[in-house]
Amino acid sequence: MTKNNILSLLVAISFSCQVMAQESAVYTSNLVEYQKALSLYNNQQYLAAKSLFSSVEKTAKEEVLQSDCAYYIANCAVRLNQQNADQLIENFVEDYPTSTKRNTAFVDVADYYFANGKYSYARKWYQKVDLNALGSSEKEKFYFNNGYTAFTTKQFKDAKKYLSKVENSKEYGSQAKYYIGFMAYEGDDYEEANEYFEQVNDQERYKEKLSYYQADLNFKLGNFEKAITLAKAQLNKSDADEVSELSKIIGESYFNLEKYAEAIPYLTAYKGKKGKRDRNAKWSNTDYYQLGYAHYKQGDFENAVSEFNKIIGGTNSIAQNAYYHLGESYINLGKKQEALNAFKNASEMDFDLKIQEDAWLNYAKISYEIGNSYQSAPQVLASYLEKYPNTSYKEEVETLLIDSYITSKNYKEALKLLEGKRSFENKVAYQKVAFYRGLELYSENKFKEAVSLFDGSLKEQQDATFTARATFWKAETDYNLTNYDDALIGFKQYQQQTGAEATPEFENLDYNLAYTYFKLKNYPQATKHFNQFISNERKDEVRLNDAYLRLGDGHFVSSQYSSAIDAYENAIKLNVIESDYAFFQKAISTGYAGNASKKIKELSDFISKYPKSKLRDDAMFELGNSYVKADQIDQAMPVYDRLAAEYRASSFVPKALLRQGLVFYNARQNEKALVKLKKVASDYAGTPEALQAVATARLIYIDLGRVNEYAAWVKQLDYVEVTDADLDNATYEAAEKQYLDNNTDKAITQFNKYLNQFPRGLHALQSHFYVAQMYAKKDLLENAAPHYKYVVDASRSEYTEEALSKLSQFYLSTKSWNNAMPILARLESEANFPQNVIFAQSNLMKANYELENYNDAVAYAEKVLTNSKIDNKIKADAQVIIARSAIKTNNEDRAKVAYAEVEKVATGETAAEALYYNAYFKNKTKKYEASNVSVQKLAKDFSGYKYYSAKGLVLMAKNFYGLKDAFQATYILESVIENFSQFDDVVEEAKAELSKIKKEESKTNSSILPED
Repeated sequence: MTKNNILSLLVAISFSCQVMAQESAVYTSNLVEYQKALSLYNNQQYLAAKSLFSSVEKTAKEEVLQSDCAYYIANCAVRLNQQNADQLIENFVEDYPTSTKRNTAFVDVADYYFANGKYSYARKWYQKVDLNALGSSEKEKFYFNNGYTAFTTKQFKDAKKYLSKVENSKEYGSQAKYYIGFMAYEGDDYEEANEYFEQVNDQERYKEKLSYYQADLNFKLGNFEKAITLAKAQLNKSDADEVSELSKIIGESYFNLEKYAEAIPYLTAYKGKKGKRDRNAKWSNTDYYQLGYAHYKQGDFENAVSEFNKIIGGTNSIAQNAYYHLGESYINLGKKQEALNAFKNASEMDFDLKIQEDAWLNYAKISYEIGNSYQSAPQVLASYLEKYPNTSYKEEVETLLIDSYITSKNYKEALKLLEGKRSFENKVAYQKVAFYRGLELYSENKFKEAVSLFDGSLKEQQDATFTARATFWKAETDYNLTNYDDALIGFKQYQQQTGAEATPEFENLDYNLAYTYFKLKNYPQATKHFNQFISNERKDEVRLNDAYLRLGDGHFVSSQYSSAIDAYENAIKLNVIESDYAFFQKAISTGYAGNASKKIKELSDFISKYPKSKLRDDAMFELGNSYVKADQIDQAMPVYDRLAAEYRASSFVPKALLRQGLVFYNARQNEKALVKLKKVASDYAGTPEALQAVATARLIYIDLGRVNEYAAWVKQLDYVEVTDADLDNATYEAAEKQYLDNNTDKAITQFNKYLNQFPRGLHALQSHFYVAQMYAKKDLLENAAPHYKYVVDASRSEYTEEALSKLSQFYLSTKSWNNAMPILARLESEANFPQNVIFAQSNLMKANYELENYNDAVAYAEKVLTNSKIDNKIKADAQVIIARSAIKTNNEDRAKVAYAEVEKVATGETAAEALYYNAYFKNKTKKYEASNVSVQKLAKDFSGYKYYSAKGLVLMAKNFYGLKDAFQATYILESVIENFSQFDDVVEEAKAELSKIKKEESKTNSSILPED
């Protein structure tokens, strides 16, 4: 090899080494940058990582590095939620089909979307994953995630397919079983749902959710006891909607177990379901039926009727059953007419043929008893026999049918048959039928209808006995209708009737007359007839004993206590009925007769002598009262305590406790009083004593200044007699007290609590006004505004004017011009104080100006200026509005005059504005130097008003340029641009003027570049 060849070889080797070294350096540099990018990615700095990966990808020559970069670039795009993210993933897979990260890319993207709750996106990418390329743990995660995404997207078939593969997984098994169970539950496969739920019910994370589902599915599987247990366990842990559903499960389970008493409170607690269109919760006919039937089985027919009656227009087996039991409930309540309708309805349905037949029979029987306005009793009975010819009641119904035409007890129909038939026999029959129909109505407490029938009977006086009896019972019916005067006349007429003495009613005539006089408060006549009744020989000692008692009562209410005592003593001697009552009344009469000590002794004797008397608790109560009246408090309190201990169910216990509370209250022992009063209120809800206890406790709480405590307590009392008005007044009075005492913060708190509790309360208007005033006093107009608005929106009151003024001030302060204007307009028209009128007008001109209603603004300004009594500030404001409006409407001549007027009276910012326009108009007339003098004055005297200072400087720049001083002009403008960036309009004007000047100056000065 020649020397030259050797040299060439060495040069080639050297060059090759340099190239390799360069490539190695590039590769090393790429790896470093790649590692930096990877570090950024791992630190979730996806935007920076993506940028760096992109940079590496561009210079990398190795396919592995390129593919890895492409993978991470796409992954970053996904995490950055960029629009082309999915396409980048697709491109990566397409560009690098052999990349080991291909399947990982699908999994990573899917997992990312899954972790971020974007399940539909995740599902799309899970479907691209090659399952065979996953490890066992990765497969489990894939199966669960894919199954869960299908679950969340309601694709239950696919969800079950994947979740079933991991139901035995240690990591995912519990979750999979829960979701599989839930899908089975949703699909009404309760056996499978229960099977899966049972497998995870020991998992704490599912216990709360499972309790409801398991309760429901056990109910649907007929496992009612278990459903009850599960549902009850969940009640206290659930929200209102779920509590309602759980209550339904419990109630209906008890219902199916025929435990109706237990079912009632839970069925009642159910709130109903919300419809898809109508979101109001509603009950179904089945719901009403179940609760009604539960009440029915408990013998609570009033509530049964209340629920059954809500099934309106039902046309199914539930309705038929409900109507049948509604009829039975009415029967038990003695409402036969209502029962007839219910049975009729049930008899017209054929869902349950047995119920239909029973309803028909009841309908027929009741028709026979009380008559039927739909069709005659004979028709009903005949129709029943026709429909059920083989009924086991055939003989009975046939008997009724025969009798119904004559004396069927369907007197109404019988009367119809008899009307118009004028034979003597028919008249006699009519008299009797009308009388008996009247008695029937009387026995049903249908007294008005009974009177009509008795009158009808009396029109046909064919039989003296029935005439006399009808007269008596008409009088008795009038007595029950409280027509005591008519009753008295009737009894006297009966007394004079021929044959009256032979009727069964005559024996007790004096007794009836005595009671009637008693009701008429004619006690002398009452006692006279009781005495006459007593003087006659009577076999009925019970009635005689009662006469003595009522005689005593007559004397008692007439304050003839000695005579009352005699009568009661006679009753005690007879000892047939109510001797304890007589003894008790005798003791009370003794007290009224003025012998208090004897009364106390007799009451004490009564308590000992009649240990089983129902009046014993009365006596204890009266004895305690007597001790209190005698100022023997120490003796009274043990008696009250004894009463409460021995007669816990007595109606006098709350009275006694109340008396104790009142005694403590009067003795200023408030805490002791509260203990007694609160016990009455809580233990004897709804009684008059409870109401009085609450009222007295209210006074105590108010005295103690603890109304919040009172409100919290009284809200726990759910009986309706404790009204919101009571709480309303108490809460308001407590707040008002703080207000009157000038405790502003406490008053604000109290008034706000009042308004939160009673947003439409009795004192809402005053409360809103007072709390607004206090907020305003504390300069918290934003807090005050809604309260003033309430007052403004309410009917006009003594507070309206002040509220209008203050609310408009708030709106003006927040530049809410559209809100302010109607308030100001009202203030202008409604104000009684002149200053409020001026305030309204001056601010209406400002608001109209701000809303660019310039003509209206000027009109209000001129209206303000017509008032000679306004101060200079308002005059200046009015002139400014006129001037500004003139500027806006290009009427600068008027603006010049107006600003000149402003300058005479204005101060502060308005004066600065006026001075600026002084300079402005001078500039317009090319009085540049004079204009600059005004600007300098503006800068000197009103430097604090930066806006006008900045505008003045721009004006000064224009003046200088007008004076051919371009430097001053441009310098001033550049300074404005640099230092007054907060005033966009001023800066824009400065820039425009600077550009214009530079453009002009660039024509003659090559160093000046014109502004673009």
